[in-house]
Amino acid sequence: MNLILFGPPAAGKGTQAKRLVEEHGYVQLSTGDMLRAARASGSELGNRVAKIMDEGGLVSDEIVIDLIDEQLETHKNAPGFIYDGFPRTVGQAKALDKLLESRGTQVDRVIRLVVDETQLMQRVTKRFEEEGRKDDNPATFAARLDKYNQDTAPLLPFYAERGILREVDGMASIEEVTKGVEEALKQTA
Repeated sequence: MNLILFGPPAAGKGTQAKRLVEEHGYVQLSTGDMLRAARASGSELGNRVAKIMDEGGLVSDEIVIDLIDEQLETHKNAPGFIYDGFPRTVGQAKALDKLLESRGTQVDRVIRLVVDETQLMQRVTKRFEEEGRKDDNPATFAARLDKYNQDTAPLLPFYAERGILREVDGMASIEEVTKGVEEALKQTA
């Protein structure tokens, strides 16, 4: 199973990914975690990542695909993978397709957590006021949400055309969202 959890920041993707890891034994491939681990590894690829990050640059899609490929090989006996933070653009989606095809597999399911952005902003603002999380700063969050809508939302028709996109109400309780995700996994394309 190759699963992409899709939705704007703070939609609950991380929470649902953790539940899928626990329930199904899937491996969560978080772009941010992979970049930090590569940087710390001291490997050739890790040194390339560190140099780019130290210079304040964005790591190329090619490097991210290399990191994903490395994880697919490391966990080749895993029952499935959850892509977290990738792909973010149609170009990245095509690169992921090419990588998976070279391994004789494909993206099986894309689950979109549908959220009300106004309520999401209220939730994040409240969390920022109560917990002080820097990534929940309302202005920063609004910029992240705009970036998501501009760059990532165009992936919806890309996957819908294949018949692998399913939608789940991301504003429901965590348990209800989990039930919706499980149902979406069972549906065939």
